[in-house]
Amino acid sequence: MAIPTPHISAKLGDFAPTVLMPGDPLRAKYIAEHYLENPVLVNNVRGIQGYTGTYKGKRISVMASGMGMPSIGIYSYELFNFYGVENIIRIGSAGAIHPELKLRNLVFGQGACTNSNFAHQYGMPGTLAPIASYDLLEKAVSKAKEMGIIYKVGNILSSDTFYDDGVGSAAWGKMGCLAVEMEAAALYLTAARAGKKALAMCTISDHLITGEELSSEDRQNSFHEMMQLALEIGTDY
Repeated sequence: MAIPTPHISAKLGDFAPTVLMPGDPLRAKYIAEHYLENPVLVNNVRGIQGYTGTYKGKRISVMASGMGMPSIGIYSYELFNFYGVENIIRIGSAGAIHPELKLRNLVFGQGACTNSNFAHQYGMPGTLAPIASYDLLEKAVSKAKEMGIIYKVGNILSSDTFYDDGVGSAAWGKMGCLAVEMEAAALYLTAARAGKKALAMCTISDHLITGEELSSEDRQNSFHEMMQLALEIGTDY
């Protein structure tokens, strides 16, 4: 496929080796404007904003993924396979399904369970477990300890449905899943197929057990610990 791709208008070399990937384009814009030095808008197709700049003198990019596995599957595929990106760190929100998690706690997705059929395309003769890059996960844990950030590591659930008409996420919680989101499994599978690295780290924005939740403005602007942590490990290459 030629560059630019159908979904990314950037030129080859416009992206750094590591891309931070929030779901919300406005969160990508916020990170670029508040954390990056000399950020340059390199993509705005369909309003999916992508920027490249520097953080503490090291080059890094941030681009939105949109919502859901089909959307992040497209953008991560094109970044990995056509733009030479080596690492994608998803920085998103998630709903807690573990009683010990609190609002604004961080969750690192060691694995991503899913109710999606995204992996069917690979024709595997069994069930493939989508997992994070251990290298990125180890860096995240080490840096989180150094920064004094409260976090949990474990399975998360990547769901195709936000409004669920069935049993929802309760059954997954019984099997130890920490939180539910909508993108990580596709990101992990796309990275595995491309031979690249991926990690999903999410801030708890709502709690499916207690009913607590953050406002949409808080989700967009207040995930500073997660943003800073991702920048620190993302520039460690």
